[in-house]
Amino acid sequence: MTFTEELKQKIDAGLDITREEALALVTVPLEELTTAANELRAHKCKNRFDLCTIVNGKCGKCSEDCKYCAQSAHYHTDCQETYPLLSTEALLADARHNKEQGVLRYSIVTSGKRLSDKEIDAVCESICEIRRQVGIEVCVSFGLLDEWQFGKVKKAGASRVHCNLESSRRFFSQICTTHTYEDKITALRAAKNAGLSICSGGIMGLGETMEDRIDMALDIRALGVKSIPVNLLNPIKGTPYEKNEILPYDVFCRIIAIYRFLIPDGYIRLAGGRGLVGDQGERCFQSGANAAISGDMLTTAGITVATDMALVKKLGYEVIL
Repeated sequence: MTFTEELKQKIDAGLDITREEALALVTVPLEELTTAANELRAHKCKNRFDLCTIVNGKCGKCSEDCKYCAQSAHYHTDCQETYPLLSTEALLADARHNKEQGVLRYSIVTSGKRLSDKEIDAVCESICEIRRQVGIEVCVSFGLLDEWQFGKVKKAGASRVHCNLESSRRFFSQICTTHTYEDKITALRAAKNAGLSICSGGIMGLGETMEDRIDMALDIRALGVKSIPVNLLNPIKGTPYEKNEILPYDVFCRIIAIYRFLIPDGYIRLAGGRGLVGDQGERCFQSGANAAISGDMLTTAGITVATDMALVKKLGYEVIL
């Protein structure tokens, strides 16, 4: 019996694999690992596929110094566009357009450390109208809110909160100094306490190690996260990471497969940077991934919804909530 088969049996028995076992997967032959991860995905999640889109609901002039981000006010990038919260009318039109394409989950993402109470009140009105007029599921990424603020978002009709950990606790201070890893953990717990589901993942290719990637996934698992975005760094000119090399595709597929073993019943979601790989992530969807952010990202181009729908169908998945 191979090591991956042993781990699959352990998972079938209802047990989690350990950090040491996850690290041991780093040396398993890639084809064996990805095949086993895909089998595990099929067993735990069937052919369910979670497809969402995002909208840049408030753009630019972010106070935070995240070294990968084109919207940070600390760096000089080609992303010069700035605007306040989009109007309810604009968000309604965009949500309706996505619903008509078959998208079932729509996420509003805003720049900045956190929205103000006034901004939260305004965007909650938008969420209410989207739910009433369009009926699409609404997710939000509004920064480091507290439980009371998340409660207002929940009451407005949002169902999920996104807040990426980005990397491990050990490595986080090398990515950002204007807020902490613990700040993000606190926000995710507050959202969960407010009755919202939570979505959290990270970016691969920042300079982190495989141990960092696994440690982040372990923290995500401990929080009970079931939606895990996995981003591939797109080095943005003008940011401190502009000269980072893009992570090799084989390494990216290995990360996806290991995450499937760590969170076997989760939605491992391909997110930013997917356009950097030649097959738009198809290998990853055969290596344990079963979710994606479709359409454009916040400041970079993504994969069209029509293209993703065709790929999902080709691979035998079904887009459902």
